[in-house]
Amino acid sequence: MLRSVFIKQSLRSYATKSHDLVVIGGGPAGYVAAIKAAQLGFDTACIEKRGKLGGTCLNVGCIPSKALLNNSLLYHQILTDTKNRGIDVDASAVGLNFKNFMAAKEKVVNQLTGGVEMLFKKNKVTYYKGEGAFNSENEVVVKPVEGLKGTVAEETLLQAKNILIATGSEVSPFPGITIDEERIVSSTGCLSLTEVPKRLAIIGGGIIGLEMGSVYNRLGSKVTVMEYQPKIGASMDDEVATTTQKLLKKQGIDFKLQTKVMSATRNGDIVNIEMENAKTGAKEFIEADVLLVAVGRRPYVQGLNAEKIGLEVDKKGRLVIDDKYNTKYPNIKVIGDVTFGPMLAHKAEEEGIAAVEIFKTGFGHVNYNNIPSVMYSHPEVAWVGKTEQELKADNIEYKVGKFPFIANSRAKTNQDTDGFVKIIIDAKTERLLGAHIIGPNAGEMIAEAGLALEYGASAEDIARVCHAHPTLSEAFKEANMDAFDKPINF
Repeated sequence: MLRSVFIKQSLRSYATKSHDLVVIGGGPAGYVAAIKAAQLGFDTACIEKRGKLGGTCLNVGCIPSKALLNNSLLYHQILTDTKNRGIDVDASAVGLNFKNFMAAKEKVVNQLTGGVEMLFKKNKVTYYKGEGAFNSENEVVVKPVEGLKGTVAEETLLQAKNILIATGSEVSPFPGITIDEERIVSSTGCLSLTEVPKRLAIIGGGIIGLEMGSVYNRLGSKVTVMEYQPKIGASMDDEVATTTQKLLKKQGIDFKLQTKVMSATRNGDIVNIEMENAKTGAKEFIEADVLLVAVGRRPYVQGLNAEKIGLEVDKKGRLVIDDKYNTKYPNIKVIGDVTFGPMLAHKAEEEGIAAVEIFKTGFGHVNYNNIPSVMYSHPEVAWVGKTEQELKADNIEYKVGKFPFIANSRAKTNQDTDGFVKIIIDAKTERLLGAHIIGPNAGEMIAEAGLALEYGASAEDIARVCHAHPTLSEAFKEANMDAFDKPINF
């Protein structure tokens, strides 16, 4: 009986096509890898089951959240921050059209995802809309996705010399809490609410929770952030995290740190939340109109059929690879959120480039000590390299230089002076070890720190580079001056 079943399976007919490289997943890791591979001369195919390229980042992550952050800040500034600038605004005449507010976000998403599809055509990447699953170490079956426009008409067998897995991640569930994407939402649902909630509760004080909290706080929600750890911001430098919390609290966001959420249940249009103080055990109950569960993400391997070819998965659900992104099969590599490292789009993109370069030449590299992080709150928070707490743990001697934006002429003229630049250098060599910025334009300014780290610059090297005046980047220069000597303007 078993033999007859095997014979039937082995004789199953597929539409068959061949490519040099098949990429499973069309997010930042996958689409960048596919384009680069095509540029390097590979006959490349990319499989994506969402129906739109760009993955979580472009569709329900980085891009739509930044649209909401930018437009909510503009709305809030019109309401609250014009009088001192000599601009008279009748606040009673300023209204929020929430439907159009969300439509503006969708327009940007559609433009960018469509742009990636155009790049595929430009670079001659074959795009399969469907779900990819392993048939063998050199074969991937593309299955039609029900209800997806443009999905493959039938199951198609792709034969490939090389295969790259870039299936990304999904929202981590919270034990005992059911996400319905209406009143109890993930980050995906929070990006598509139909109205501004009067009360928004958030489980998780990481970047996603704080960014979404910022959006709805500006739109008028009473926001409460519940975080199990004693500080917000996950991997932020401790001093920066403390300052960030103070500024967000000043803006109106309430924080409950060292707080464990015990349960959350929906009762009609209300969510009842039970909490417990992690230190004292004291109970607390609050109600919210919407609860956002933002406790992180986990690797996505469902439907990949990785077990069929024996790919190894670690305790965190990540596919296991070596330092050249190889699985047990040298022709199958893994990149992005589905394997080790921070779940960041730009980290995934760099891995996409490196992996296909290794396929082509045997060489490729990502500097994992130089991956920047940014939180697009206001003020922005950005950092790269080592934090003080990491250096203390490693017993590395260091010096710190700081410069506040209140002493920066451009920040003064912009009336946007919260925050500072913090530079950490090696105590002996004065080489840059880390940079931490909380303030206006931090997400753009951090690129200078990344370049300096990559080339092993010292604080003096950076400070002796002429920075244009008046610019916010002068604060970066002055913080480096403070690290090795003294600043001029503070």
